[in-house]
Amino acid sequence: MNPILAVGQIIVSVFLIIAVLMQARGVGLSSAFGGDSSVYRSRRGIERQLMRFTVLLVVLFVLFSLVGYLQAN
Repeated sequence: MNPILAVGQIIVSVFLIIAVLMQARGVGLSSAFGGDSSVYRSRRGIERQLMRFTVLLVVLFVLFSLVGYLQAN
């Protein structure tokens, strides 16, 4: 694997982890199993931008992974 590609994938993965952790809505495990009683609402403002940024990072991560795989073969 190309070292530049590997470093790029590591950087994207770190930012992806940070972006996912910033989107946490509930507190604790109760919200993970349906204990959250809040009403569904649409994403607005910074939440929407963070979601779009997270999707972009996922796409970049997948592209880095595919290119690395194709270069290895």
